[in-house]
Amino acid sequence: MTTILRVPTEADRLTLPALLARNAEDHGDLPALSWRSPEGGDGWTTLTWREVRRETAVLAAGYAAQGVTRGRQVLMMMGNRPEHWLSDLALTHLGAVPVTVYGTAAPGQIAHIARHSGARLAVVEGARERERWEPLLADATVPLEALVVVEPAGAGSHSTYASLHAAGQRAYDEKEFEAVWRASGADDPLTVVYTSGTTGDPKAVPLTHRGVVANALALDRVVELPDHVAHICYLPFAHIAERMLGIYLPVFRASHVHLCADAGAVAATARALHPAQFFGVPRVWEKLAASVRAALSALPEEQRAAIEAAGETAREHVAFRERGEQPPAELETAYRRAKETVLDPVLSLAGFDRLVWTASASAPMPLDVVRFWAGFGIVIMDAWGLTETVGVFTTNSPSAFRLGSVGRPLEGLELKIADDGEILVRGETVFAGYLRADGTVEGALDADGWFPTGDIGRIDDDGYLWLTDRKKEMIITSTGKNVSPALVENTLKEHPLIGQALVHGDGRSYLVALLVLDAEMAPAWAAARGIDGDPATHPEVHEEIARAVEAANARLNRTEQIKRYRLLTREWGPETGELTPSLKLRRRVIRDQYGEMLDALYGQDGT
Repeated sequence: MTTILRVPTEADRLTLPALLARNAEDHGDLPALSWRSPEGGDGWTTLTWREVRRETAVLAAGYAAQGVTRGRQVLMMMGNRPEHWLSDLALTHLGAVPVTVYGTAAPGQIAHIARHSGARLAVVEGARERERWEPLLADATVPLEALVVVEPAGAGSHSTYASLHAAGQRAYDEKEFEAVWRASGADDPLTVVYTSGTTGDPKAVPLTHRGVVANALALDRVVELPDHVAHICYLPFAHIAERMLGIYLPVFRASHVHLCADAGAVAATARALHPAQFFGVPRVWEKLAASVRAALSALPEEQRAAIEAAGETAREHVAFRERGEQPPAELETAYRRAKETVLDPVLSLAGFDRLVWTASASAPMPLDVVRFWAGFGIVIMDAWGLTETVGVFTTNSPSAFRLGSVGRPLEGLELKIADDGEILVRGETVFAGYLRADGTVEGALDADGWFPTGDIGRIDDDGYLWLTDRKKEMIITSTGKNVSPALVENTLKEHPLIGQALVHGDGRSYLVALLVLDAEMAPAWAAARGIDGDPATHPEVHEEIARAVEAANARLNRTEQIKRYRLLTREWGPETGELTPSLKLRRRVIRDQYGEMLDALYGQDGT
């Protein structure tokens, strides 16, 4: 177990406010929350755990003055900024239910969540968000009554966060604050997470204090971290991963959260902080790997050869650990030497030289990316879970891992594979069902307590889970063959020039693909070959992509092979709609957006 912190009461009675009170009392002078000023600069503003609890108490009084009461949902649309993080804790201390809405949510999704939640108050970041929420105040079908705007310049006629905070300072009463949070129980709702989904209205997943604490305790038994470890918090709080990693686990562990408001600044933040732990969804690890590859490609050949030789030593060392074997003394010595003299100096440039825990989740991780990082001695502990399971359900650990798998179930949790390959889960962190608009719960478990996850996978003889794809995303060709698009896409992306891929072919006789050049690697690859201008227009780049597709096809069976493809240059992202906020493909959006192009690939013109 990582934590040696005092647990203030029995585990099955713990609440988040009780843990925060523990932190203020036992670790009050330790840093809890840091952020950079929106105006920029290199310095960090930091609150200790004692200061965090005081701010939480003041804000709780401010929200109470706004009419927020126990059990009421309060909606928030803000980035990873202190007002968001502190408001979340403050609302929890009131017994209210904080709900974060994705900043990239479509107007219809925002309206659905506002209507479904019954929330009367929403806290939004600035003018852009205010303009998206204001029409709902005049919608008779939406209960929303008021907005609080964080940025004063964007508030218009609405209340500001500063005025709410000032009201809290005037109204704060210590005895009342203590009495209110102590009235919360382990089975009370802690938050509701509206799943982002790729189609249809978001579903409301209620999470309790008990479920979150149980997940934290189970994770703590397999995750070995330094005490009070720092965490770079950059994923949306609307996603269960950052809710756990950026709010709940830091409160549980009394660790130190560094808010990164701009996801594009993650790499720079890591370089500045040299963290001991780092979590990234697969696309983040892919982008980081592409950046490192691009930097390595510019090095002299002799230096590249030394790094590659050190990488082979590291991969051999990892292979022994993966098999559960102790590396031979000679290999151990060679690895330590390679790590200290060759690999760590390279990793230091990325801020990754002090890492002791690296993890990923959300989608199948490309095996070539995992093995790339293993060449630096970094073993990415891939995990798997859902919002409905309070995040992590299975994970690899330093003492037991299989590269490419998502590990084994946490203690006390069960999984099995249905006849059609779907993964079924059961255990104390699995939710009971989806929240209806009237506050009742629509049961989602079968008579034996199993929840169908919608993911397809297999369990090997050692109990490790291997993901195949999402059940609803499996391609069935016109010949009746089942194909996992993720498997084919990850095989294509093993070539460093291919940053993103979408495979298409449901109901067709063969598969086609849309390929996107990697924005980091393509310019470096072209420059190394003396190619000027836009790489996407150069014949040599197109020839290399053709060879990449041919190489991928050689590793795939006949049904999985790509017969035709189209090369794109603009990256897909959440802002343009092709990716979810957790950076997974929105396949329907991409198919609709590039429908004519995909149809043309089944025409007579070829690629």
